[in-house]
Amino acid sequence: MHRSYQPLKPVTNRYLQQRWDQNNYENHRRKVSFALPVVDTKGTRTPAHIQLKLKKLQLHDERLSVIDRDNRLLASRLAEIVGSKGLVDHQNQYHLRSLNADKRREELLLISHQNQAIYQRIVSRQSEYRRPLWLDDWERAERVRDGISKYPRGLAQKQVNPQTEICYIQNNRSHRKVKFAAVEDSERSTSCSSTSTDRT
Repeated sequence: MHRSYQPLKPVTNRYLQQRWDQNNYENHRRKVSFALPVVDTKGTRTPAHIQLKLKKLQLHDERLSVIDRDNRLLASRLAEIVGSKGLVDHQNQYHLRSLNADKRREELLLISHQNQAIYQRIVSRQSEYRRPLWLDDWERAERVRDGISKYPRGLAQKQVNPQTEICYIQNNRSHRKVKFAAVEDSERSTSCSSTSTDRT
């Protein structure tokens, strides 16, 4: 192999020159592999609390503890049911009891008393509007208006237009009912009988 090796410069021994060049190349590659950059191009290190996430682990442990407690309670209930004679409490008539019923009742009574007091104050309050003075003022204004007016009030409503009176008479004539002869005879007979009874 050393005979086929062609160095860049003329040498006396090709074999030794090949070994030296190979050693130099390997040293160069080793130095390149271990070389460090002059500029730091690495990113920022991730904080430990973000990598580990202790809060998430704590919540997971708490959830597991709750599940474990529920499982133990359920197991104890099942063991109690198995150990019992099969009696089941199926009574659903429970009386509802409130811990603050008395306090709520006292608050309602207090509110009702306050409302009654406010109502009594409103009812006992006298009106500040002087209505008799308003009525006297209105009557005085009416008298002044009647005194300065040329015609008395309400006269226009009492007057009747002749044209409207003629129309009213014509409408009454057109709306008269037509009576048949039999009806007229019956009415006459009833009127005669009534007059005869009156005479007797």
